[in-house]
Amino acid sequence: MPKLHFLAEQLGSEFKTIQAMVNIYCRAHHHASGESVPCTQCREFISYANEKLDRCPYGQNKPTCNRCPIHCYKKEQRAQAKVIMRYAGPRMLLSHPILAIKHLIAERRPVPKRIPDKASNRHIRHAGK
Repeated sequence: MPKLHFLAEQLGSEFKTIQAMVNIYCRAHHHASGESVPCTQCREFISYANEKLDRCPYGQNKPTCNRCPIHCYKKEQRAQAKVIMRYAGPRMLLSHPILAIKHLIAERRPVPKRIPDKASNRHIRHAGK
């Protein structure tokens, strides 16, 4: 699995939420006894989501993906995300109630009217070097 980027604050919380949802989905759909969670396919999706969050032009002011005007996921990964979230979303309240509530609150935040310049986690990381 490729190296995951460190995501702080809001992006980090969103990444933890995605990761928890993928784990729930994988455990129910791909997990055979004795295998580690998540499977290779789901680890690749987690890595992809991490990369997209790292490069999000909104940075820490990122709206939730379903409210975002920019659709940065490729068609295949976007469909995969929908399947995962439809299955795992309702189950998040039982296994990860705090993450689920934080995500529901984040969905109520307004979408920023304009995209800030060089606000992505990646830009900030590279500016510090």
